[in-house]
Amino acid sequence: MKPERIRRIDIARAQADNAREILRREWLITNGLGGYASGTISGMVSRRYHGLLIAALPSPFGRVIMLNHLAEHLLVPGQSILIGGEEPSRSGETAIHEQYVREFRLEDGLPVWTYDVNGYVIEKQLLLVHGQNTLHVTYRLISGQDSARLELRPSVHFRQHEHDVGDPLHVSYSLLIQDRRYDVTSASLPYPLRIYVHDEKACFTHDGGHTREIGYQTEADRGYHSRGVLWSPGIFTIELRPNRPVTLVASTEDWTSILALDPESALAADLARRQRLVATAMPSVQSAPASELVLAADQFIITPAGRIEDATRAKAAGDEVRTVIAGYHWFTDWGRDTMISLEGLTLTTGRHNEAAWILRTFAHYIRDGLIPNMFPEGQREGLYHTADATLWFFHALDRYLEVTHDRTTLQLLLPKLVEIVECHLRGTRFGIAVDPTDGLLKQGEEGYQLTWMDAKVDGWVVTPRRGKAVEINALWHNALRLLTDWLREERGDDAAKPYAEHAQRMRESFNRRFWNEERGHLYDVVDGEHGDDAACRPNQLFAFSLRHPVLDENRWSAVLDKVRSELLTPVGLRSLAPGHPDYKSRYFGDLRARDAAYHQGTVWGWLIGPFVDAWLKVHPDDRTGARHFLDGFIEHLDHACVGSISEVFDAEQPYTPRACIAQAWSVAEVLRCWAKTAEA
Repeated sequence: MKPERIRRIDIARAQADNAREILRREWLITNGLGGYASGTISGMVSRRYHGLLIAALPSPFGRVIMLNHLAEHLLVPGQSILIGGEEPSRSGETAIHEQYVREFRLEDGLPVWTYDVNGYVIEKQLLLVHGQNTLHVTYRLISGQDSARLELRPSVHFRQHEHDVGDPLHVSYSLLIQDRRYDVTSASLPYPLRIYVHDEKACFTHDGGHTREIGYQTEADRGYHSRGVLWSPGIFTIELRPNRPVTLVASTEDWTSILALDPESALAADLARRQRLVATAMPSVQSAPASELVLAADQFIITPAGRIEDATRAKAAGDEVRTVIAGYHWFTDWGRDTMISLEGLTLTTGRHNEAAWILRTFAHYIRDGLIPNMFPEGQREGLYHTADATLWFFHALDRYLEVTHDRTTLQLLLPKLVEIVECHLRGTRFGIAVDPTDGLLKQGEEGYQLTWMDAKVDGWVVTPRRGKAVEINALWHNALRLLTDWLREERGDDAAKPYAEHAQRMRESFNRRFWNEERGHLYDVVDGEHGDDAACRPNQLFAFSLRHPVLDENRWSAVLDKVRSELLTPVGLRSLAPGHPDYKSRYFGDLRARDAAYHQGTVWGWLIGPFVDAWLKVHPDDRTGARHFLDGFIEHLDHACVGSISEVFDAEQPYTPRACIAQAWSVAEVLRCWAKTAEA
């Protein structure tokens, strides 16, 4: 089966334009469990998270790097040429050999490299088998010679993927060989790395265990340890001939599962799955470039490994467990990100059943009227320090019902929705409560960051926003209005009336309290620790971008114009307007420096979604104009994580992509807006 979507990067040309830039372009593939493989398109390993198999293992292990590196040498008479991977030079710096990589491309989202080495043209393709912690690395001789010999040296440092690369190799590795099957084991982990070459002529040389040190440049740039030691069991030697691909398989699964599908069948099945994903999506996103984002969206929807209780409960109810990875490489599943992303990731892509499973999974975890803010790596229970994720849950359910008309799910969740609102009315954790004097929702507790602007480092909450935040109250009004409508439909006017009254009262208070006549936009927070905060931030858009606007319509244009002039960029919205004393134009440096800029000017890609929604509220007939706000993201698909969209960008030109290389809500909101701005 031939791929239908191909994105090409001419590495030689890109390197000539900007040699350092090519090292910042990365690739990512995932396995539907939270596991992944990732690296730079040049072959250089630059992050602690880079590796060829980061397996999603059951709790308490989480995601573990199992196969860190694969050095590739082409054997020619009298010479061994390193064509892929890297090796330490005498100076201790990393020597990369990208000059042999002619092209990198994505074929239906799968990474492929073409090497041109002294007349040998060799192609390499990677595949993670969906639903397994299994990697296939397939080599093909394309042209130039009758045969080619490659030496492949795998290297490992079993560690949780967020752990320091400088963690010592404090345990010994051992190798068990049986019938061309190779198990690399460590006393620190009950899961072996199993390696197999799908070719009877392949041979293995065990050299007693080889260690070497490599550098991680991006870790150095981010202020972390940047040199680590890897261990290798030996070298596989393979022979390539035209039309006879050879595949190295690496996995943590049992051997029966590993060998159940030969590489050719596994690739055909995966390509068929990817093409079905596109065919299932809304027609307006079935062609490139939007169809590439459909495949990118798939990377975030996972069956979480190790949550046995969730899986058992769901199956007993006839469901499956699904959740959303907020971003790669380091995020787990976050409630806020999941609810904001749900429409773009699942409804725009036609994955309605999975949307329902996600909603019902999170509903199970409601505690004291809150859904979890996040599930920490490798843990079963969530953390609840969020004031807005639960309100976004109402929004996500609304978008789901709009598409599916699934009254059964609404009836199932309605008691929980009432419970949520009642908990907010009387007060719940973290100071989240309705102020009885004006009906506005307040939040805040010392030491906690409860809104989406949630940077915290060394106990410092960078943007605490304690008080009555503008988007929290916009979401609260939207939730009250949605609950009113749902109760009226299911239980009648008497059940709905109290919540309609709460909504009307807080709406009047909102319009009286939040409008800043002097600045011509909305306050970001009122009744805050230091009074009312007049900072110009994107949060004010939610006052009229949601289904039920809380802001009077005569203020919409003024707010939109202010946001457009102060915050809009080609790749999203600034989190703070230039000119504010706390404004930071670049997101870089060590953790403290980055967090100080995270919501203080840094551009967020996902915010293009509410901006487009607000634009179409004010300019309902201007779909063409709204579509142009997405142009910068399409250009971005060739950069950072090729084929996906980054988490954040610098606030000034050239809007350098930063932080997570692939972010769920960035992809989801651009994809959703692409569909929304399609011509009828």
